[in-house]
Amino acid sequence: MEGELGLRMIVVANRLQVATGFEEEFEKQFQDRVEMVEDAPGFIRNEVLRPLKSDYYVVKTYWADRTSFEAWTQSDSFKRAHAAYPPKEIFSGPNVLEIHEVIQATGQQ
Repeated sequence: MEGELGLRMIVVANRLQVATGFEEEFEKQFQDRVEMVEDAPGFIRNEVLRPLKSDYYVVKTYWADRTSFEAWTQSDSFKRAHAAYPPKEIFSGPNVLEIHEVIQATGQQ
């Protein structure tokens, strides 16, 4: 799926291992700051996925292209969104950040 200038849409997935008992606090962190990314140029949508059988949440953001995502990571909005990072005890392991290029998509958009 190509955007402007022939660049492809990307999906950034951050897998976060949340400690038992901290799920509600973790989810609230995202509810309180979701608007900080919505106006970023190239931002398409955000999803926070709650695990059904594991302790890994997945936070996905969709971007028109990688350049837009990288610009967001250098923005003042990004710094504000990540300034109040949750306490370390919320996490029971390291996060895993993955960036994927969308090469095919089907279904309703």
